[in-house]
Amino acid sequence: MLAAQRKDHLLALLDREGRVVAKDVAADLGVSDDAIRRDLRELAEEGRLLRVYGGAIPVPAADRPVAERATVATDSKGRVALAAVARIRPGSTIVLDGGTTTLAMARLLPADGDLTVITPSPAVALAVAEHSDARVILIGGELTRHSMVAGGALAMEAVQHLAADVFFLGVTGAHPVAGFTTGELDDAVTKRALATRCAETIVLASEEKIGAVSRYPVVSLDAVDAVIADPLDENPLIAELHAQVGGANVA
Repeated sequence: MLAAQRKDHLLALLDREGRVVAKDVAADLGVSDDAIRRDLRELAEEGRLLRVYGGAIPVPAADRPVAERATVATDSKGRVALAAVARIRPGSTIVLDGGTTTLAMARLLPADGDLTVITPSPAVALAVAEHSDARVILIGGELTRHSMVAGGALAMEAVQHLAADVFFLGVTGAHPVAGFTTGELDDAVTKRALATRCAETIVLASEEKIGAVSRYPVVSLDAVDAVIADPLDENPLIAELHAQVGGANVA
């Protein structure tokens, strides 16, 4: 069997069963474990799956490249964004993380010239400038193509000189045991640094993020002040998050 055929088989198995066990597939196909591991590694590099010990699992919907995430749970993100904007105090300085939910927030901001918005996302910065009179501070650095936000050493240097009232944190996973996670290591580092420079951190968690777990931890459950979930989402894990998040409320 050609490598391309093996990869198609692996993706079909992942779609059907929700996981791939490398040694089992190798035995079924009569190929070496190394061949399957190589196929899985290449598929992971293409963003088609997430490698775990012994095999692979699907990429969480919220962990896909930003262009693909734009069409995932759009109504849920809109409701989360609306609830988040309602919590912004006049005259405050806020940090809007990169991501599709914060982009929705940017388009809903009040036309308040006293508001200051800090963001590592060029797309969010442009949306804020287009839809409000807020002052915009764009964090510079190397652009991460997966999430289209600034990161790396230059971004970290800039973050150390900032301070804000509220950080609206975007994650790709919100789980009552695993905590808040994301799929890119550099993004996780930048998010943690931003959280330390803000008086309050609020996690944005639309329906596809509740219960999802990505590869890299961002912050622990007790390190945030609130989680804003979709008010129409009936996922029971939201109540568990409410119980775990350091005494704060899940909106």
